[in-house]
Order: sequence, then structure tokens, then C-alpha cells
Amino acid sequence: SGSDSSVTTPITCTTRGADLTEEKQLVLCPPNCTLWRVSVFGSRVYAAVSSWRRSIAGSSGGPVKVHKLQGRQNYLGSYSHGVQSQALSRWTASFTVARRWRQIPNMFNIVHSTGENVTRRLNCQMEIALLLDSSNNIGQRRFNLQKNFISKLAVMLKIGPNGPHVGVVQASDTPQTEFLLTNYTQPKDVVFAIKEVAYLGGNTNTGKAIMHTVESFFQTGVRRGHPRVIVVFIDGWPSDDLEDAAVLARESGINVFLVPVAKPALEELGMVRDKDYMKKAVCKDNGYFTYAIPSWFGTTKHVKPLAQKLCSVDQLLCSKTCYNSVNLGFLIDGSSSIGEGNFRLILDFITAVARSFDISDIGSRVGAVQFTYDQRMEFNMYDYPVKDDALRALQGIPYMSGGTATGDAVAYATQNLFLARKAGPGRNFLIVVTDGQSYDDVRGPALAAQKEGITIYSVGVAWAPMDDLQTMASEPKDSHTFFTREFTGLQQFQQPLVRGICRDFTEAN
Repeated sequence: SGSDSSVTTPITCTTRGADLTEEKQLVLCPPNCTLWRVSVFGSRVYAAVSSWRRSIAGSSGGPVKVHKLQGRQNYLGSYSHGVQSQALSRWTASFTVARRWRQIPNMFNIVHSTGENVTRRLNCQMEIALLLDSSNNIGQRRFNLQKNFISKLAVMLKIGPNGPHVGVVQASDTPQTEFLLTNYTQPKDVVFAIKEVAYLGGNTNTGKAIMHTVESFFQTGVRRGHPRVIVVFIDGWPSDDLEDAAVLARESGINVFLVPVAKPALEELGMVRDKDYMKKAVCKDNGYFTYAIPSWFGTTKHVKPLAQKLCSVDQLLCSKTCYNSVNLGFLIDGSSSIGEGNFRLILDFITAVARSFDISDIGSRVGAVQFTYDQRMEFNMYDYPVKDDALRALQGIPYMSGGTATGDAVAYATQNLFLARKAGPGRNFLIVVTDGQSYDDVRGPALAAQKEGITIYSVGVAWAPMDDLQTMASEPKDSHTFFTREFTGLQQFQQPLVRGICRDFTEAN
């Protein structure tokens, strides 16, 4: 394959095999990836969930040929050159790598023939909304300086098909989208579009603008699997509250990056609505998600440091949320008292819950067990890695009919539904839907499940006793227990249940 002329694609230390877009692809690895704690599964043949870079021994970086393969069973673990790979029972896709496929210049250390060092190429594959301050506070002159700064930032980020995509939103009395991610994909076009952005004036309603960006801006042209970032520029301080908008951004997997310019002086602090607005705006108050600039004058020296910070993709913690990181197990009562019609209403309810999550082979997973006196595995966490397939499988579950042994069913789900999906805290959830009294003990199996790290939500209908529901539910009981007299009332629990799962995930992580 030495004559292959494929374009080299730069990757990060945490790029995974599932991101592979072609059957064979030449990628450029950064050095020192053994320092990153990123999992790799397999030996020689790796599960697609593995990091590409850590699948290669050594730490020097360079070009590597990656070959996409079908999924398989029994990936073997091994240890080599400081990297411990793990065993995995099964995955839906695989890949192999060929070290030093051919020698090409290392893009991280290119030197011009003139001897001048080239700035390290930024690997910045993400979706970025630049949220500009267009308030009365900034004024026309500083607004123009702000536009000049973000134009330089856009050029430094190397916008393009294999780099970041950028759009612009303005914060004023009412937020205004200037252009979307896919409108301009070349730096010169973005610079021209920024130059044409008109100053609005008005209040600095930054919270309102963040909310608008989360709800509207990222609904069009977003590339799957790319981190989403809102870079928020604030001249002075915001006029409105940022906390609710920041929570929505976090729950949607969007990273809020705050760039305060000309922060309020001591004598102005009394005018600031919320002095902790910066801490509340970012997903993690660790200093990473803020970059303060003292003034709009002389900002050129801040372009490169801000670009490098934004392009540290491995630090974008908010991209992993409840929506793309949880395993949902549905335990469905199929007893005779339910009946075929009501059973369909249960399936509609659990399908609506599942639809709220980003189901994929590298995202959230769904599995289902139906129970009477016996248990039947309808499908496990590995069977449907494609969201539409998983939703169709839930809708297609046939009704069993029989008795009600909920305790045995919880034990069965614990041992069989989650056994191969070992996960961190707040990742495994079991949603139990039942309409009646269990003939066996539910306390012991529920406690055993919770000790295995499974969070249980109890959803009761009709004659399901509240004592059983709360005994099974995780703590706090009240927020993990739902009850309705009628099967038609199940749909009212869809959003509260999803919000509860996200709350549990966020608090645990």
C-alpha cells in the first residue's frame, strides 16, 4: 500500500476507531499519548470504541494506516510499551493499524525552508458558535475591535472541512444568529461574513443568547461526534441570568467557553447582577473554560493562546452527558392483568423515554427484559447500536401474559442485562414498569442491583402497591418513584424520568 496517496488526517490522543469514516485511512498521531488515560480494547485487532493512538506502542507520534474491519467477539487484552489494553467480550466494529505506513513530514514539527518554525497545526475538529457582545455597553468602536479579534481567531483555528466549523450569534436585547456552521467553510469567507455583521446595541442578555444558541443554532448542520462549543464574549458583565442557560447547555452536551473582556472594576461590582456568573456559566469551574482578556486594545497576543485552549479537545468535558453516556434497561411487566392494549401503551412510553437519548455504538445503549413468572430477554445492550433500530425493537416486543414475579425479574436483569456493560457511577439505569403486586420479594434483588451500581426507577400503574415501588426505587425514593392509576397517564412521566436520569448522571459524574 506504499503507493496510496490518501490525504493524512490529524487526530488527537482520544480519537476512537468509531470515528473512522473510510475503510482505509491514513492518520497523523500526536506524540506522548501514553500519558492519556484512554481505553483500548484488544490486541492487534481492536474494538472500534478504542483510541486509535493508544493502540500503537511507543510515544513518538507520526503517520499510521488504519484499516476498518467487522465487529467480532473476544478481544484479548495485552500489555506493551506502557499501554495496557483491555479484554472485551464483543463489539460491533473493529480496526487494525500499521505503524509508520510510510515516512512523511511530521506536521507537528514542520520547518520552512527559510528556517522559520511553523506554528503547530491545530487539530480542532469541532462545532463552534462565537457569541458576540453587541450591547450598548461595548459600543461601536470596541464592537469593531471584537470583530477583528474573532476574525483572527477564525484564521488561527484553520476553519475547513477537516477542521472546525464556525458560526456567529449576537447577544443583545434579543439574540440574533448571523450565520450558521455550514454557511461558510473557508477562513476567508468567514472573515468576510464577520466583517458584515452589524452592531445591534441594547442590553447584554447573554443568558438569553446562550439559550437561543443551544435550542436553535446547533439544530442545523452539526457533524455527528464533533464537540460543540459556545465561545461567549462579554464586555463588562451580563444583564441577565446565565445559570438556567448554562444548565441547558450542559444537559445538551455543549461546552460553554467564557471570554470576559474588561471585567468590572471594584467600584462597578455593585452593578453586577450575579458576581458568580462566570462560575455558573461553565460546566466545570476549574479555570479551563474561561479566558480573561483585560481590554479590547492589544488583543492580538491573545489569539493563539485562546485558539490552543479551544482546540484542546480532550479537555471538553461537557461533551459527555446523560444523553450519550448511559445504559438504559427496561424491565417490562407482561402479566395477564395488563392486557394487549395497555401493553402497547407501556411500549409507547418506554420508546418515548429511549428516543430522548443519543443511542449508538459509542453513545447510550438500550436493552429490554419482559417478565411474568418467567423472564425473557427481548434484546440486550449490544443488539441495536443504531437508534432507529432500537426504537423499532422496543415497539415490536410481543406481549407474554402470565403472573408477576418482579423480584426475580430485577435479579435477572441485573445479571443479564448489565453484566457486560460495566460502567462508572450514574451510567446504568433500570426502569421497572409494573401494574400489580409482586408474588416474590423485591427488596433483596433491588438492593443487590443498586450495589452493582444500577440506579432503579419504579413506574407503577393501576394496582401496583406503593410499598413495592418505593422498596425497589433508588434513593431518594420520592424522586425515583412514579405512579398513575391509568395506563394513559404514563406519558406524563416521560420528561420527568429523562430529567431524573440526567440529574443522577450529572451528580454522580
